Amino acid sequence: MINKQFEGLSFLPSDILIPQNCDLSLWSVVACDQYTSEPEYWTRVEETVGTAPSTLRLMLPESRLEGENVADDIAHINTVMHQYLTDGQFQSLSNTMIYVERTLRSGLVRRGLVGMVDLEEYDYTPSSNAQIRATEGTVLTRIPPRVSVRRNAPIELPHVMLLTDDPDKTVIEPLINKKDSFTPVYDFALMEQGGHIKGWKLDDNALTAVATALHQLANPDTFNSRYGTTDKSVFLFAAGDGNHSLATAKASYAEQKAITPPDQWATLPSRYALAELVNLHDDALDFEPIHRVVFGVDPATLLADFTNAHTGAFVGTGDGHTIHHIVGNTDGYITVPTPTAQLPVGTLQEFLDGWLTAHPEASIDYIHGEDVTRELSARPDAVGFILPSMEKASLFPTVIFDGVLPRKTFSMGEAHDKRFYLEARSINR
Repeated sequence: MINKQFEGLSFLPSDILIPQNCDLSLWSVVACDQYTSEPEYWTRVEETVGTAPSTLRLMLPESRLEGENVADDIAHINTVMHQYLTDGQFQSLSNTMIYVERTLRSGLVRRGLVGMVDLEEYDYTPSSNAQIRATEGTVLTRIPPRVSVRRNAPIELPHVMLLTDDPDKTVIEPLINKKDSFTPVYDFALMEQGGHIKGWKLDDNALTAVATALHQLANPDTFNSRYGTTDKSVFLFAAGDGNHSLATAKASYAEQKAITPPDQWATLPSRYALAELVNLHDDALDFEPIHRVVFGVDPATLLADFTNAHTGAFVGTGDGHTIHHIVGNTDGYITVPTPTAQLPVGTLQEFLDGWLTAHPEASIDYIHGEDVTRELSARPDAVGFILPSMEKASLFPTVIFDGVLPRKTFSMGEAHDKRFYLEARSINR
């Protein structure tokens, strides 16, 4: 049953499953889309976890999503999910939210709020006017294999991080001084330099305060005043991390709607998806660029093709979009003086999308961290591209006025700062 205080909002309290009777430091592992070019990371995690109960058994690393044994992997994941439910691996917290404090490796504390998203209010298409929107382009081909993972799963485990533009810090930050009156639900160190995480179950008074603050942010007058608009639909939440997971949940919900009478859609568990809400203005939230490495190429050919694809492009730096590349251990630059894209990442990605289609022998990976990008670019058949950072304060206005950004434009922190799987939620009747 939906908490009436949150009616009209797209981020709501949820029944949340919390692991119990296990070592939480082994239970919680990083999001599946991290370390895709570093299999040694997942090998270490496998060795660390061993046979202990773990979300490692409940997710499929992205590097294995298109593997030969993916159907067997998915079946095994669903079996383990059912086993954990049968064995009482979870305790249920009813109709609530969890206030989260994540201490990052840097020592900074990122604060968040775990609840559920109403997928009726989420749309990832570039021209969306929904209350919840994607910030970057969604790759539609990445959704069907993920739907296969979710289709028969009895539970979901989120790594989605939503952002809200709350410069006055009215929603999450007031909970900091009230947390001692809340019920603690977890407190432990995360593996592989993931830092530390604590969580508290909100009480009724805190839920009321959160609902009130969110309603104020969702007020059309407040929205239009902030962005200097008069006719724009309220854009309250941005999918910062895990947009493809949220898009997968939306697609799974669409499947359920197709076989369910409309008067029952509101009660479908698949209508909602668990996520963590973070304030864009949280001091610990950094926007890191996402770099690219293209493999299986002749570096000189790729760079020549890029230069020739853009009128007036030249080797070196100058006015326009300067693309920083790495071949072996050597840095180089190509400048496009009259770009059509708004950002350098758009100039590069538009070219790479077409070039990779024409060169199926090549592949691309998206890398968090310049050091890893440089290491991978040292391969003889690789070219690395180092992208600049974007100012996080420009995110909401850019999406409002220009639509979604090029995919993989930014990352909220480096890989070890990403959300770890921890909480779960039932998604089947």
